[in-house]
Amino acid sequence: MSADMLEVVIDSIRVGLMSQQRVVILREVGAERYLPIWVDPYMAEQITFALQEVEVARPMSHDLIKNMLTSLNARLLRVEVVELRDEVYYGNIVVEQNGYTLEIDARPSDALALAVRTRVPVLVARAVMDEAGVTPEADLTEAENDDDDFELPGSEPETSAPAGPGDERLSVFQDFLDNLDLGNTPPAEPDEDED
Repeated sequence: MSADMLEVVIDSIRVGLMSQQRVVILREVGAERYLPIWVDPYMAEQITFALQEVEVARPMSHDLIKNMLTSLNARLLRVEVVELRDEVYYGNIVVEQNGYTLEIDARPSDALALAVRTRVPVLVARAVMDEAGVTPEADLTEAENDDDDFELPGSEPETSAPAGPGDERLSVFQDFLDNLDLGNTPPAEPDEDED
């Protein structure tokens, strides 16, 4: 892993009770810094199914991609969130086939859905984490010092989808999400065209 990339894990998936927007919370390994990535409900479901190991009768889209990679004798090495430009995250899936390493452009949500199915590392560019990462205690303390009343306009209650151990560590982050100004967050990724 290069020095300009940080390993993260999916800590949870949060759901806005009023807007039903989904946000995947990535946690930096070995640190209490988080990266929220807004995704559409379908992608949140795809990631949640894989995290919870829900069995489906027929392969979902990301199961199909995983099966295709296996059939083509290719191996997914890692997925990456490489850039944040104009409030949109950009990602790669990194595949090895016949001794060659290929970086394939992918929406981060698709990359994450593949990563949880194949159990490969998820990496975030240090520049992206430095720009958009959230350190709950520091951010809350800073906001409380700036304004005694931490109510932000446009905030709404959040709930979480189970994502495994670690939810209790996110209680401070939950307070941050409860007071999050959704008007200043990156929009959800555009929906894919359905055939």
